[in-house]
Amino acid sequence: MLAVLVLPVLAGLSATLLPAFGYWPALGGTHFTLEPWRLLLALPSLRRSIGVSLFVGFTTTALSLGVVTLLVAAFLSTRSFALVRRLLSPLLSVPYVALAFGLAFVMAPSGLIFRLFSPWATGLERPPDLLIINDPFGLSLAGGLVLKEIPFLFLMTLAALPQVDAARAFTSARTLGYRRVAAFAKVVMPRLYPHLRFPVLAVLAYGLSVVDAALVLGPSTPPTLAVQVLRLAQDPDLALHFEESAAAVLQLGLVISAIGVWLVLERFAALLWRQWVVMGARHCGEAWVRVMAPLFAIVLAGLVALAFSSLMLWSVAASWRFPEVWPRALTLETWRRELAGALPLLCRTLLLGVGVAATALVITILCLENEVRRGVPRASTLNLIYIPLLVPQVAFLTGTASLMIAMHLDGNAIGVGLAHLVFVLPYVFMSLSAPWRAYDPRYRATALLLGASPWRAFWAVRLPMLSRAILIAGALGFAISVSQYLATLLVGGGRFTTVTTEAVGLAAGADRRVIGVFALIQAILPFLGFAVALLVPGLLFRNRRGLRDA
Repeated sequence: MLAVLVLPVLAGLSATLLPAFGYWPALGGTHFTLEPWRLLLALPSLRRSIGVSLFVGFTTTALSLGVVTLLVAAFLSTRSFALVRRLLSPLLSVPYVALAFGLAFVMAPSGLIFRLFSPWATGLERPPDLLIINDPFGLSLAGGLVLKEIPFLFLMTLAALPQVDAARAFTSARTLGYRRVAAFAKVVMPRLYPHLRFPVLAVLAYGLSVVDAALVLGPSTPPTLAVQVLRLAQDPDLALHFEESAAAVLQLGLVISAIGVWLVLERFAALLWRQWVVMGARHCGEAWVRVMAPLFAIVLAGLVALAFSSLMLWSVAASWRFPEVWPRALTLETWRRELAGALPLLCRTLLLGVGVAATALVITILCLENEVRRGVPRASTLNLIYIPLLVPQVAFLTGTASLMIAMHLDGNAIGVGLAHLVFVLPYVFMSLSAPWRAYDPRYRATALLLGASPWRAFWAVRLPMLSRAILIAGALGFAISVSQYLATLLVGGGRFTTVTTEAVGLAAGADRRVIGVFALIQAILPFLGFAVALLVPGLLFRNRRGLRDA
């Protein structure tokens, strides 16, 4: 498993570092030089791109962590906590691109929000001349990423809460007279955050290097640094490959520096937090949190609902002019026309996603079963599963694409699938490892005492009892594979297209109906995966209530 995760990243980084310093014999670079860096640093928009990237990355991470902390502090150990979990959990399967398109249709000057208030409240008969989407500061991009990262951090928090015995610590603090938010902040959060450090750093790294969502919501003149790298990589002038590699290395350095800054800020925050904890205050903005936490949950759910409503309306709209709130006529003509040509694309995306998710499941299950058979405790080296999430994709995928060309694996399903596997495997492992390790070992011991072999105990006892967790991990892996844009684009060389690459390619077009169709297709695929993961155990074990509800 570690080889699948680490070796492609290291190989891709090496194939990026060498051209960054002028050495790549295939393109005539036979000696090391700093000329690529001189050309890169001469770009007039470079500083602006770096600044926007840093702003988006830190803003996304801070806001996402803050909102998740607020939600957990307000709803932990309450009946509403399950409702918040049901509202946020499905959002993890929504691809970034589909959500980005939906938000663009909602927040744009001609979007759904302005339509709802025009002309009766705003007096507008035409869309206002406002730069909301693709604003130069990356505010819309940061907002879109926050909507997507909150569910991720929330689910990572749910997985970490049992590991720190949060319920008992929270109850003990409450019995000592601390109010809800103060009890969480002073007792639970200091234990919880070390388990969230790697997911938080992954959010920071992704916010600094995101490409697909940046192409839809981010600034364009200049774009973020990651989009600059992609533009150089797609330039037909092969001489720019050296400059593009230097930009990719700069992106890697930017992410490493940002992570270092975040870790330093953690130290300062810990010192301040410790001083606040020992002060003994039993209140911590209880009234404010009681109002803001439900408001945040409602706003998040409302924005996502509006985003997908807008996508659905545009996909069936025959004519929809501003400021009309509802299309003049509805038609399925766009769906019929686009689905006829997109059917091969859809089948390719399905087969690729299922194959990659199944491969990731096999590797993960073998790794976890190996822990059980050998009695090996959780190794600290398993933190390496975060490497593909911490290293920016543009920093090593450009090098990986060059290596795929040398191995004649570019532009086909095998090469693209291997690239997807690097990003799918960490999520599958994180999803399945907790329920696998929490499985009661007495079930396996009972099967062995009854004469079953270790493999029979595995197939007949463990796998059926963990079938729901396995299928959900597979559905998550499928969703991650469907949403991969940069890996498909660079390793596929533009010859292997999926629904995601087609949807992002439509971002430059003006036909919102076609964009709505492809964005909805991309969003529907992961939901189908999770629907299968939830329905199959219920059908297979309909006569076994314990397994059906596990």
